[in-house]
Amino acid sequence: MRTLLDVAGLDGAPDAARLAVLVLASRTPAETGVVEIRTSELGRWLGLSASYTASNVVPVLRRSGVVEVETAPGEYGQDAGLRCKVLPLWAAQDVVGHPLNLSKKEYATLWRLLQAVMGPGWTHRDGSVSPAGLIGTRTGRGAATDRLALLLLVLEARETGQVRLGGGAVDTKRGRAAATVARLLSCSASAGERVLERLEHRGLVHRPRLQTRSGLASRSRLVVPAVAAAHGRTVAAVREDRAEAMESRFSNPDVAARPGEALKPETEPQVNSLPVTDEADVSDPDVAVDLHTDHPSLGTAVFPPAVSRGFSGVGRGGLGNLPDRACVREDRTVLDGTGVAASAPPVAHGGPLRGEKPKESSVDAQGGQCATGAGTGSRPKVLGWGEARHRRRMGLPADLRLRVVLGPVAGLWERLSGWQQDQVEAATKAELRRLAGMLEQPEAAPRLLADRLADRLEEVGGEALVRDPMGWLIGRGLVQRQACADPRCDDGIRLDTRADCPTCTTVIASRRGQRARLRALVDEQLAGASTAQRRAVYEQQLREHTLREAARAEARRAREAVAAQARRAVAARRRAQQEAAAQARRSAPCAECGLPDAAGLCPQCTHRQRIQDLLREAVDLAVVVRADLDDPDDVARLTDRCQADTQALLAKASRHDDSRPELQSLTEREVADRILAERRTSALKRLLVSEEADTEADAVYEMVLRRHPTAHRAAEEAAEQARHRTAQYLLQQRLGQLRVLRIRAAAGRLPQRTP
Repeated sequence: MRTLLDVAGLDGAPDAARLAVLVLASRTPAETGVVEIRTSELGRWLGLSASYTASNVVPVLRRSGVVEVETAPGEYGQDAGLRCKVLPLWAAQDVVGHPLNLSKKEYATLWRLLQAVMGPGWTHRDGSVSPAGLIGTRTGRGAATDRLALLLLVLEARETGQVRLGGGAVDTKRGRAAATVARLLSCSASAGERVLERLEHRGLVHRPRLQTRSGLASRSRLVVPAVAAAHGRTVAAVREDRAEAMESRFSNPDVAARPGEALKPETEPQVNSLPVTDEADVSDPDVAVDLHTDHPSLGTAVFPPAVSRGFSGVGRGGLGNLPDRACVREDRTVLDGTGVAASAPPVAHGGPLRGEKPKESSVDAQGGQCATGAGTGSRPKVLGWGEARHRRRMGLPADLRLRVVLGPVAGLWERLSGWQQDQVEAATKAELRRLAGMLEQPEAAPRLLADRLADRLEEVGGEALVRDPMGWLIGRGLVQRQACADPRCDDGIRLDTRADCPTCTTVIASRRGQRARLRALVDEQLAGASTAQRRAVYEQQLREHTLREAARAEARRAREAVAAQARRAVAARRRAQQEAAAQARRSAPCAECGLPDAAGLCPQCTHRQRIQDLLREAVDLAVVVRADLDDPDDVARLTDRCQADTQALLAKASRHDDSRPELQSLTEREVADRILAERRTSALKRLLVSEEADTEADAVYEMVLRRHPTAHRAAEEAAEQARHRTAQYLLQQRLGQLRVLRIRAAAGRLPQRTP
């Protein structure tokens, strides 16, 4: 399957499309190479809905060029049926040695593997039930990614269920197992970690760690229990090599503290004596770290502590504001047990003071994990960069263009959550790109979009009346409302000129003229009637006119639909005819030996025909430099003699041992190529010394000397190049003249030559 993905070049495609290629490959019949499947059934294999598969997966497959897709419309015009051909598998058929040239047994094995891993499960007509695969019940968002990841892990796993982890440098905060999954899926390490966590939560993969004598975190393994169970093993029975605990090494054993004994500092520390725990924050180290001197037990920190002032290591109470020139990373948002923002503690538990270890701090960890400290109460949780990125931003985005656009709706922006702000920001950027591509001055797009939001907000009566800020911004505020067919129209205003839309003006004028004509007609017909009677008749005729216009528009749309259906039918018939013609060409027998299903010419006859073509070209090269092309008899006579000589030369040079007759055709092809090359070289040598070549070379030589009187060597090189160009031109000219003579002779325009 990895070979199929590599050959198809789908490493950059969505995971759903990559998985769909594998599903279609497993469902491909070995006899025809074309799989027929319903869109809903393909979606069940991917864990997606039929509508999402039809609108997001099938178009990607069609654009990728890897799968040839023909659709059959359903009841409502959707792509209900699919007729797919995986082109790499189709091209590899009957290609000896190709890794994708699968046999019928290999197709069956591939089908059983996918069924065991992600089969959706079936209820048969006889009442029997085929259970779902390992991850067959996983559906919805990210289901295709999880299924593809598990399938690739199953393929990479050994008989023991262990997956060989990827080498090289990896993110130690994510772990080597997450990096391995990320490389299989061609995604980031964070995305690979999330996929691995979801699979591990379902019990589909395990990450056991090696045991060490010290009890520290050591290497981890990535195990697929289902693979081990398929080979008659269990995960518990998988034996792992245990790493020996490394011997403790000390920089100065003479002064090392014994267990339970604290080191006495020689000088007073410059920081307060607040105890700090320092717990290793290593998710997946390659090897166990060396042991170091035991530290004394630590006490429980009490907040707020009594600390002195004036030192960088001293904590701050209150609001936790930063002092001048302080590192921004210290001012972190923290959550208490209730999830409400609280003040930052003086010292983060589990992290060092700035004065002790400035390069390693759990506060700077991307995961945002809070180290465990002593005590029984709940501890504040420090938000890392990964989590803070998804939290709500109180101010507008830093991008100046977005700040201009979202300025009129700043109150709605503050009511959004972090995820909603990301969605609104993405929608705003997309609308800005669309407007910039439409306008002659792209820099005016932010101001136009801001004016649109202000107008929409004024329509609803202000921000207080907007109940759903995200839905209103994406579905109403940012959406362009075209009042006519002009794409630059927005509520009757031209986006590029900010003036009234001329198309809308024309439509409105046409409607007003129609109403004026109806009113004049009613006044003429009911001259003596009252105003109320004339108005009633006018409104009735106006309604009838509107209904007639709507009926005509509906009829026009119906005609367009019928025409589109007719065009699709014609295209379908054309494709069927082309397919039938192609099938007829493929099934045509060989014109030489009569071999069936040879597409008109079998490989052996094609090889022999190619040899004859090479010999014919060699004969032409010999004739054009020896014969008088104005004398047809001389050309025919010399052609017969050269053909006989060439055939004799071929027979003499391609003699072989009769015990190896299969080498005859290969030897003849090599000899024919060599004869053609020798004849071409000989013809060019003859033409290099011709009168035309000498004349051209002399002319170029004199021209160069006229420009540069002392450049004799450059003149000689230019003359030699001109000589070769002239020889090539003369050879092509004479070959064309010879072909014209033979065409005329074949058409009977020349008199028959006498024997």
